Amino acid sequence: MGKRVLAAMSGGVDSSVSAALLKQQGYEVIGAMMRFWPDNKKDDCFETCCSPDAAYEARRVADIIGIPFYLLDYREEFQEKIIDPFIAGYQQGETPNPCVNCNTRVKFDSLLKKARMLGCDYVATGHYVINRDGGLYRGDPKKDQTYFLWGTPKEAIPHMLFPVGHLEKPQVRALAEQFGLPTAKKPESQNICFVQGDLKDFLAQHLSARPGPLIDLETGQQIGEHNGAQFYTVGQKKGLGLWKSHLERYVVQVNTTTNEVIVGPREACMWGGLEIREVNLLVEAQDLPERLEVQVRYRTRPVPARVEAMEAGRMVIRLAEPQFAVTPGQSAVLYQGERLLGGGFITRALYNQFQPRALTAS
Repeated sequence: MGKRVLAAMSGGVDSSVSAALLKQQGYEVIGAMMRFWPDNKKDDCFETCCSPDAAYEARRVADIIGIPFYLLDYREEFQEKIIDPFIAGYQQGETPNPCVNCNTRVKFDSLLKKARMLGCDYVATGHYVINRDGGLYRGDPKKDQTYFLWGTPKEAIPHMLFPVGHLEKPQVRALAEQFGLPTAKKPESQNICFVQGDLKDFLAQHLSARPGPLIDLETGQQIGEHNGAQFYTVGQKKGLGLWKSHLERYVVQVNTTTNEVIVGPREACMWGGLEIREVNLLVEAQDLPERLEVQVRYRTRPVPARVEAMEAGRMVIRLAEPQFAVTPGQSAVLYQGERLLGGGFITRALYNQFQPRALTAS
């Protein structure tokens, strides 16, 4: 085969097995880990997938496989492209997902450029995604990660490899055992990599937040006080401090301009549509099917939908059935069956049928 691949290695089992499989298949493999953790913080300031210990594990794996390994410095870029927008999103009342930006703006943008500088034909990762026929498709239903790759530049797809995309997690761990890799039993990281401990504590260090009113959607009256609108997200039920009330309330809207958090019954969090920005399509716009599916959160099922309007990187989508907690800052991802079509960041939710005290369009 003889083609050169830059294998992104996180120190976890998925990327370790990906690199080993590529070597086994005859590729010339170069292992690389992207350094995100800063010098001025403790070693444990990043999750296990991005820590100095993880770099040590990745280097051990590379030695066992017999490939070169490099630690690439992306500290400034990660701060600029991932952490700063994450904080800014919360400051504006959104609930951002940094993994989408990391894949779009770092792994399949900056890292792909680095791969080309090193004479590599491909970048490989441990994502559970299938690349075939010029498109990206869902991998193992229990681990599928296409949701996080909607922002991938279309021109990058031919240069992306996902060696474990067609496998299930137990199969990957079994292969790691066969290869004799020390990451075979390493637990998965579920948290945001640069947030240690409680997210609210992290945000409190970076946001300008102050107490304000909790407003009941049905009456327009203040029924409580929040400790900073930026700390709340649409659909949230816990932590509202309304335990004395006999009414069940959820966060319906977060307004950081007025510093108000609007709460209401669960049906007020059900939305029949949404608007998205920074739309990225992996097919030509004219090839979008009339009926497609939209997934508004990771681990929620996609629902049938249609595109009502599209212009200048924005799109309005009507959902076939209302969805709970359509949240600004999260991703709405477009599919046709198993194929990933693209997506965008949710700007606002639309078409709420809750009437007692009419909601605005957003």
